[in-house]
Amino acid sequence: MERGILVHVQSQNRLLLGPGPSSVHPEVLKAMATPLVGHLDPYFLEVMADTQSMLRQVFQTENELTLAMSGTGSAGMETVFVNLLEPGDKVLICICGVFGERMKDIAVRSGANVLTVEAAWGQPIEPEDVQAALKSSSGVKAVAIVHAETSTGVWQPLEEISRIVHDYGALFIVDAVTSLGGIPVEVDRLGIDACYSGTQKCLGAPPGLAPVTLSPRALDVVRNRKTKVQSWYLDLNMIANYWGEDRFYHHTAPISMLFSLHEALRLLLEEGLHQAFKRHAQNGDYLQRELQAMGLQLFAAEGFRLPQLTSVIFPDKYDEGKLRKQLLEDYGIEVGGGLGALKGKAWRVGLLGHSSQHRNVTLLIQAMKQMMGI
Repeated sequence: MERGILVHVQSQNRLLLGPGPSSVHPEVLKAMATPLVGHLDPYFLEVMADTQSMLRQVFQTENELTLAMSGTGSAGMETVFVNLLEPGDKVLICICGVFGERMKDIAVRSGANVLTVEAAWGQPIEPEDVQAALKSSSGVKAVAIVHAETSTGVWQPLEEISRIVHDYGALFIVDAVTSLGGIPVEVDRLGIDACYSGTQKCLGAPPGLAPVTLSPRALDVVRNRKTKVQSWYLDLNMIANYWGEDRFYHHTAPISMLFSLHEALRLLLEEGLHQAFKRHAQNGDYLQRELQAMGLQLFAAEGFRLPQLTSVIFPDKYDEGKLRKQLLEDYGIEVGGGLGALKGKAWRVGLLGHSSQHRNVTLLIQAMKQMMGI
């Protein structure tokens, strides 16, 4: 009992300003405490249908197959790849950070023939490089790219790359784990064929679900596979029947998580998508201006910086690990450390969803100045 109380008190004292999970609205936490019902209960089926409708609004799509997979954002990534790719299929993966590398790993595990286009960390993928890769290798089935690279803070432009991908007859796959709800994703306008996200970032819910949407073209590919999807649990041919009109049982849905996502989506749409994008933009700009005023360097290339996820480099005279530990222990603020080549050199600061508030930026900056003696 004492241990349980201690965990509860410590949790209440955390301000989550890392790359995820983000802090969530009290109403979202309250929704998780809704009494359980069965996963085929008529009320729960109504919640599922309403959640689908709201997800379509947030993805900015009319796609019929729009649902929340059981699992975190990585489950969304794996869902898309194992359903669209069959052994021997050729796929082009765009890599400029950790999560592009993760897409490559999953594609390889799916038995695909993987090609890559790469850019230096901190830089976006160039459209002409994608075009050159597609021109030099015929028969590419899909091109995959990360919209918001969580490891670097890069905001990847999509429109021109989407046009090139479709000119070559390929499917366009987009990782929107850190972008959905924080910046426009615009699935239909941009011609995105498959898109996935996670609940714990800008959507403002706890980790545990992965929103996924597929275009009619992508859905047709899934329905006309020559081989079975390698993952029974993530097979959209079966899961679509549970989320569709038939409501055919596949697996027990994470009911409390769906209640929380439903409430988080309701709050986001009540605020308004464009207002939420504006809030993230203003707070991200405030944070980045303050960090630069302190003499710190932003890692992502200028003009391609995410407002909701900032990678900041510390000079050698600072031990970022010790500073991060002090920030958590003395101020109750969590930020993320660098990944890959940035490990030990950078912080990843998230202003995601409910965490994206002006006062949170002020608290962080003041704490940093005190710790760094500025």
